[in-house]
Amino acid sequence: MEPILLYGFPAGSSMGLVAAFERVGQPYRLCRVDMLADMKNDSYASINGRQETPVLITNEGRVLTETMAIAAWLEARDTQRRISFDPRSPESDRMHQLIAFVNTGFTAAFSPLWTAFEMASAEPVLLATLRDFGRKAVAERHDQLEAMIVDTDFLVGDRLTLADTTLIGVARWAEFHQAIDGTAYPKLAGLRRRIEADPTVRYALAVEDGEAPAGSGACLGHVPLAEVIDRFAA
Repeated sequence: MEPILLYGFPAGSSMGLVAAFERVGQPYRLCRVDMLADMKNDSYASINGRQETPVLITNEGRVLTETMAIAAWLEARDTQRRISFDPRSPESDRMHQLIAFVNTGFTAAFSPLWTAFEMASAEPVLLATLRDFGRKAVAERHDQLEAMIVDTDFLVGDRLTLADTTLIGVARWAEFHQAIDGTAYPKLAGLRRRIEADPTVRYALAVEDGEAPAGSGACLGHVPLAEVIDRFAA
């Protein structure tokens, strides 16, 4: 069977993994998960007890969760090195460093803002505290990322890699939460424009929006979430 990637919408971090699978070009399927309606129940928890996306059903039928684990699974199968590098190269080390930073500190900085979003009816003082703390944390991580970006077209060299696809699904949260002044981070702004112009990222964004873009043909279609749960639940 082909691997099945469960991706979340709206604005899921897993959008970048859709782009990564599309760029690798090997057969895969997708499963669309409404993060506001489909995840917080026992049925979805039977696939991922943390009730999150992304989730990968491997070609062997195993359930694999967490962005970094799925990225590593895909990297190991990227035999033509379309989104990765020789694992013993300096470029590979830098790619993994950036993936780790984005997936840990950078992503986690948004947690207070997402908490406030999900608690919209809470006490105003609590919401204000969460938003203030979250914006300061997001700004600090943006400062750090801006300093890490070097004079290359993408995060590692002149082509899109897993570092870029890991970033792009999360970076747009800053606008969603109105957390920063984007003009204060010109290197990141330029990087994001180049990533978002990549055909595989445009494909992933269209898929996330519920469209049916042509793509490369590697995606063999969507599998309904109910079917995935029925077949692969623990």
